Amino acid sequence: MMQIVFHRRFVKRYKKLRSGERKKFKERKNLFLVNPFHPILENHPLSGKHEGYRSINIAGDLRAVYKHLDKNIVVFAEIGTHSELYST
Repeated sequence: MMQIVFHRRFVKRYKKLRSGERKKFKERKNLFLVNPFHPILENHPLSGKHEGYRSINIAGDLRAVYKHLDKNIVVFAEIGTHSELYST
């Protein structure tokens, strides 16, 4: 069984999301737990300064960035729009 941990940066940004976005994240998180590579999630590896992390689609332009700590533990590091997460 996969365990999810939330980084404090993720929690801080999550609290600023609108209620609909928080609800959508919960739905996608549950889907992620069942099948991390479900096509809806558009799960893909990141490069550059985010090397070693992966991103999933939450809704529209909203993305969640995560990393495997080991086989059964995933840490969600950040959540935000594409421009919030990936701009230099």
